[in-house]
Amino acid sequence: MKRLSKFVLGAILPMAALIGGQVSAKDYADMDFSGITVTVLSRPGPVISGAVDARGKQFKELTGLNVVVEELPYSELFNKILTDWSQGTNSIDAAVTSSAWVPELVDMGLVANLEEFVQADTNLKPEDITTYFREFNQKVNGDTYTLTLDGDFHMFYYRTDVLNRFSQEPPRSWDEWFAVAEAINGKDMNGDGEPDYASCQFKKRSAQNYFVIMSVAAPYLQTMGTSQGLWLDTETGNPGINNPGMAEALRVYKKMGDYGPPDELNMDIADIRSMYLAGRCGMLIEWGDTSPLALESDVVRNLWGASQMPGSTKVWNRDTNTLDDCNPTLCPHAEDGINHSPFGAFGGWSAYINKNADPKVLEAAYQFFSYMNAPEQSNYDVTQGWTGFNPYRTSQFENLDNWLDAGFTRASAAAYLNGLKESLNNPNFSSDLKIPGAAQYTSVILDRELARYLAGEISADQMMSNVEEGWNEVTDDFGRDRQIKLYRGMLGLSAAMN
Repeated sequence: MKRLSKFVLGAILPMAALIGGQVSAKDYADMDFSGITVTVLSRPGPVISGAVDARGKQFKELTGLNVVVEELPYSELFNKILTDWSQGTNSIDAAVTSSAWVPELVDMGLVANLEEFVQADTNLKPEDITTYFREFNQKVNGDTYTLTLDGDFHMFYYRTDVLNRFSQEPPRSWDEWFAVAEAINGKDMNGDGEPDYASCQFKKRSAQNYFVIMSVAAPYLQTMGTSQGLWLDTETGNPGINNPGMAEALRVYKKMGDYGPPDELNMDIADIRSMYLAGRCGMLIEWGDTSPLALESDVVRNLWGASQMPGSTKVWNRDTNTLDDCNPTLCPHAEDGINHSPFGAFGGWSAYINKNADPKVLEAAYQFFSYMNAPEQSNYDVTQGWTGFNPYRTSQFENLDNWLDAGFTRASAAAYLNGLKESLNNPNFSSDLKIPGAAQYTSVILDRELARYLAGEISADQMMSNVEEGWNEVTDDFGRDRQIKLYRGMLGLSAAMN
């Protein structure tokens, strides 16, 4: 996931020198956690865990709390947490990992419910956290179990200078995307005299490709708001993958390759980032890192525009199983007849606490993560590329000062933040899958069959049928009723089914 590809910006500088921003001292002077240690598990730093460690040192100066950050490769994190907490070892007090794992751990009774802490917290300012991250990313069945530290979702990026040179407007739909691609593909975009590409997209197998197809597919599949969901039927648990909307998304995704590098199927996100930072790409789908990363490039610094993902004028009608034109009933959130559904790919790095931690440790861990989440700290941290944190608070979009200090121009900061805000404010924002077996559904089955389709080994119909069969097997292995319950909880629906 994004964990494999975050660029470490400024890693050669001392960590403490990079962490800045205002320190919110309100109420912290009254907290005394001297003699208490909180052990936090996360991925190898300095990305993510380095920021947790640096903020931990600051929090110790304020409260006396000793924060110890332990690191493991991403592939080992979930099993470590599961075994440590379920077997009663409890050597780990808290974790900063993918929020997608939290519903399963909550269902097993392993994660502390933070709702009472949140309700009494004067520093957190939860109303400033955007709706998706506050109500869907942080909550399970209506209660807060995790605090967001990083807002991850896909956005659409485009070279403003290239589109302007060829008199093109940023595309709002996939039809418009192809018109722009026709106009700019093969043109020299970095002044080296060589033809460049309208589109650069990572499509390598086992390298996050499945996130991108779902970003393309989301506006075809989800129309009625976040609680409708992309992945499964909320009543039956049947996969939402084998239908005319997904078929159209697969056609679009494969056709995009006509405007990209010839070896795109062998390229991961690191390869694509090298290309777009060298000025070889006109458009791409990426996380919120693109514009901050571009500040390190002499070629494309402050030249990337951003918007919510392109949408579609045609969507899957679930009642008739047909691909129909948008109308106010079928697409109530459409803009100018275009249905958008920005996709919360990965969902972001979030903090949660062992339910069986000592009560004093649990309280101290909560206050530390609240300190990191609070706007006085997080509004600075999200502007620093090396932290791995992307915006998730409304105030992070409204105050340009930290972004200007990071090296953005006023125009590029406004473009970037407007794209983020446009995405997060969309009531049809689509959630990543956050139920048991999520990795099996996505990074195994979907990734494998998508790679086979893109390579020409199987047809779109075969791909969708194979994924549908595989997903049904996973659902039944975990227990269909349990999966439906957890899926509904992830979408903010009641556990009861009609």
